[in-house]
Amino acid sequence: MNEERTPLSHEEAIQKLSEAYKKIREQMQRVIVGQDAVIEQLLISLFARGHCLLEGVPGLAKTLMISTLARCLSMTFARIQFTPDLMPADITGTDVLQLNRDTGEREFRFIPGPLFHNVVLADEINRTPPKTQAALLEAMQERQVTVGRVRHPLQDPFFVLATQNPIEQEGTYPLPEAQQDRFMFKVFVEYPSFEEERQIARQTTGVTDETVEPVLDAGEVLELQKIVRQVPVTDHVLDYTLLLVRQTRMGQPGTPEFINRWLSWGAGPRAVQNLLLGGKVRALLYGREHVSVEDIQALAKPVLRHRIVTNFAAESEGIRPDEVIEKLLQETPSKEGELTRDPRLQEVFAS
Repeated sequence: MNEERTPLSHEEAIQKLSEAYKKIREQMQRVIVGQDAVIEQLLISLFARGHCLLEGVPGLAKTLMISTLARCLSMTFARIQFTPDLMPADITGTDVLQLNRDTGEREFRFIPGPLFHNVVLADEINRTPPKTQAALLEAMQERQVTVGRVRHPLQDPFFVLATQNPIEQEGTYPLPEAQQDRFMFKVFVEYPSFEEERQIARQTTGVTDETVEPVLDAGEVLELQKIVRQVPVTDHVLDYTLLLVRQTRMGQPGTPEFINRWLSWGAGPRAVQNLLLGGKVRALLYGREHVSVEDIQALAKPVLRHRIVTNFAAESEGIRPDEVIEKLLQETPSKEGELTRDPRLQEVFAS
């Protein structure tokens, strides 16, 4: 990890990231059946230095998917099972009083917790009290933990994948919207198709080779994360992203009528940042040197679905956040000339 490396050129980085993406998918397909969109979003979040919140019913291989990804990336991995009695010190680490044999005096020594790994799976994050959730969220945002009065930096790269179960609500502590905003993506893990489930049944009840070979190490991931920031974004793509997010805010000039009717809260500036960073990674994964509107559209739902809050009117009509985002995508022109000529969007530009 600490070996000297020759810096990659921009062209080499694009090629390496695109090839690594294909190889990681190939390795994960040895263990995971289907879930291609989920794997893609996990990798985009990783290379953008973000974190993911995965939501799905039990038994959809969320934990296996994350541990397999860690093996593909040759990075340290820790799984934390969140429970109602889990305390912040259980995940951050704690100071222990020990005897110094040299001086004969007692002194405190910090024992790191499971957060001091590259890839951390926070399993069922909504089952632990807010105090422990907050300790994890400090680590995600600040990439450090505070124990007593001492701050302990976490090792890079640092990638948190949290899961939550959407069907069991008893004994849970749902993440507030402000805390969910810390996650780059909220990813839905869906049921497999018939053929995929048939393959899962055959693969998991027989003798199979589940050997996974590392594709990238931690140092290479850090280098590629830096390259991502250098991908250019045109003014048109930037304006389209801003318009998409700003239209989710109720009562603002140019906001669509259905947004005012269905939402009680819109997305903040972090949504714009994550859409652009995610778009940069997605462009590189597909071997392109620039971000397109299609990249932004492809990531709109995982970036926005946990950053907008539907109201009672939407719930009474059976409208979910993804349907609001889909309608917003349909009503926002993607071509440059159409964006600037649209009278309603001109109000958004002027606001």
